[in-house]
Amino acid sequence: MNRSTSQTTNDPALQSILDRMPKEVADSFTEEQLSHLHSALGARSWKKHSLDIRSTFPVPFIKRRIYFVLLMGRNRRDLTRREKQLSAITFALFIAAFIGASTLFGLLVLYLIKSALGINLFEGFSLGIWGWFKDLWK
Repeated sequence: MNRSTSQTTNDPALQSILDRMPKEVADSFTEEQLSHLHSALGARSWKKHSLDIRSTFPVPFIKRRIYFVLLMGRNRRDLTRREKQLSAITFALFIAAFIGASTLFGLLVLYLIKSALGINLFEGFSLGIWGWFKDLWK
């Protein structure tokens, strides 16, 4: 059988396995057997990551090569109940932090506008932000 024209050998994982076999053994697989191998290997989903960095490099002091793999992408797994709870808590904390930071920024802008217009709410009291801001832009 000509492996280069087989539909199932377009899978890099299956092709890698076939390439490591003796040619006569790899060529002896029927299309049905290759299809079942392809299905069995289909459970591996690392080819679906948006960021896939794999490399090896030598480590001089132990005279070995080591490898690293960095995979990132959308989490397609079903989350456990605990993971769902942690995700909800993290999202709520993120939203609260965003609202808090936005509120503080809005108050700062209002304070700077008030100070630029020369409005004093309490006579003889200042936070010092207006002076710092003017010094920043000198």
